[in-house]
Amino acid sequence: MIQTADDIGRAIRATRKGMKITQKDLALTSGTGLRFIIDLERGKPTCQLAKTLTVLQTLGIKINLVSPSYSPSGNGGEHG
Repeated sequence: MIQTADDIGRAIRATRKGMKITQKDLALTSGTGLRFIIDLERGKPTCQLAKTLTVLQTLGIKINLVSPSYSPSGNGGEHG
């Protein structure tokens, strides 16, 4: 389970390496900078969320968010 910036960085790095993509190539294809990719893979907690989501999408990594009050039947969660 991913719970920290370090966890996200490790997942990105492992996926990138598994795809045999360099950090530079990932930066180019995701429209970010090399420094951002390096920081992201190192788990820097202040990396921009929008850029992080772009990198995840570029690598094909999907995110699933589940609210603690989520109810598939519609009996919980946000009202109105």
